Amino acid sequence: MSKNLGDLGGRKGVQENLFSKIGEAAMATEGSPSPEEMDRLADEFLVGKANVYGTATFYDFLKPENRGKKVYVCNGSACLCAGTQEGLIADLKTRFDESEIGHMTCLGRCHENGAFHYEGKNYSALGEGQLGAALKGADEINVDRYEICASGEAVLTANFEGMDAYATLLKGVLAKESADVLEEVKAAGIRGRGGAGFPMGVKWEFARNAESDLKFIICNADEGDPGAYSDRYLLEQRPHSVLFGMIIAGYCMKAQWGVLYIRAEYPESFPIVEAAIQDFRDAGLLGEDINGAGFDFDFKIVQGQGSYICGEETALISSIEGQRPEVRVRPPFPAQKGLFNKPTIVNNVETLATVPYVIKNGGAAYAALGTEKSNGTKLVSLDSYFKRPGIYEVDMGTPLATVVNDLGGGFTEPVKALHIGGPLGGIVPSEKIDELTIDFESFNVGGFLLGHASVVCIPESFSIMTYLEKLMEFAAVESCGKCFPCRLGTKRAHEMLESANKGNYKIDTELFDDLLHTLEEGSLCAHGGGIPLPVKNALQYFGEELKQFFSKEGSHV
Repeated sequence: MSKNLGDLGGRKGVQENLFSKIGEAAMATEGSPSPEEMDRLADEFLVGKANVYGTATFYDFLKPENRGKKVYVCNGSACLCAGTQEGLIADLKTRFDESEIGHMTCLGRCHENGAFHYEGKNYSALGEGQLGAALKGADEINVDRYEICASGEAVLTANFEGMDAYATLLKGVLAKESADVLEEVKAAGIRGRGGAGFPMGVKWEFARNAESDLKFIICNADEGDPGAYSDRYLLEQRPHSVLFGMIIAGYCMKAQWGVLYIRAEYPESFPIVEAAIQDFRDAGLLGEDINGAGFDFDFKIVQGQGSYICGEETALISSIEGQRPEVRVRPPFPAQKGLFNKPTIVNNVETLATVPYVIKNGGAAYAALGTEKSNGTKLVSLDSYFKRPGIYEVDMGTPLATVVNDLGGGFTEPVKALHIGGPLGGIVPSEKIDELTIDFESFNVGGFLLGHASVVCIPESFSIMTYLEKLMEFAAVESCGKCFPCRLGTKRAHEMLESANKGNYKIDTELFDDLLHTLEEGSLCAHGGGIPLPVKNALQYFGEELKQFFSKEGSHV
């Protein structure tokens, strides 16, 4: 059924995709498309009315419950641990009815917190008396500032040299054989920065070898990990690097379209990326037969509508097609049958942004950075519990202690743990900071996960049990529902943690262990399969704090 829907979704092309049409319909009716408009779209795209309804009711910003919402408060874990949101909500209630206040996760303002969204703009850390000015549309108030620093070679944070320099570099590449360019990218050994760490050049080669009259390269800009804002930094301050990487990807894999799936929670990113696309167009680097190389390529921006699971590549593809963003069974892999059942590669923002450096300096120069197995550099996002929060670019293999103490300046108050790598990443106790380095292997050996390399601090004053409860609530709400272990398991786990945290229940350790094992082994994707990791880390390292919530028989806490 989904294959047929994919074909139907592609009937009008990526420029007229069903998902974007549903979003446009929602904008016209204060946050949710009308039943009449959904019926019309179902007829236009030759799909069932239930399919359109199922899609529209899945997303935070499309579902009927959010119709009429005027302001959205960030409920991400960084803002949760900072303790800023209850006061913010209280202030907003003096200006809005409670029914007009919704939530978003997360706004990428983790470096200062107190974050909320109003009329297409994000705000955070407002000072005394600034809320009223923000609600009146004062543009200068929504500008956030954070440290940006490269401790070694500046690959991703290097200054943009200008469109003329990029155009010259790109035209030089298009004069070469695409197979040779791909070999240079493969030589760089760039591993995906979205969390999986799969070699980018190898993915491109898979799609290159797939026979098809139409192919896509998708930039996964649905950075949903609370605590992470490195992709937002690149989209808003280095967009040309990302677009450059997508054009090279298109040339290497013979794709005609570059699709940027950007989350709605980053409203400032859209006009900036659109302006950067226009720069490439004005330079004659988009359209048909670019630079006489027989290469046709163009961009399409698709706006997400509030769903964490769309960070998973197959769910993202389903989303663009106008289907519910449910994870797909593999094989076939997207490189074989992806968007509209055409060969598709999905790369993370940071991964694509490395390409200009590789093209300019050569694959060997990039491969020489970092460690043997984790080469290159990595962006690390530090939250507001650091004395110098911000985006830091470090060589892979840099000690975590260097990032925490030297770059971040240490903590503003005692911190007992760092949740690194997003909700599915590991909870690292403070005493382990000196044992880890910023690379895939170190974190894996230590029993953690580097992931996006976002850092959310859990202060001494914050309950680990409360953190786990909110974490599992997030996992349950954001599950796509495709597989039973994740759909039911995350919900049952949240119920157990919530009830125990309220003092109404002692968690049976054996039952809880069995639930976590089922999630790990039975889930279709990393959402359900990965969420047990931080829970297990917490049980291992904070057993003394957590033992009051668990039954003693066979207890591991």
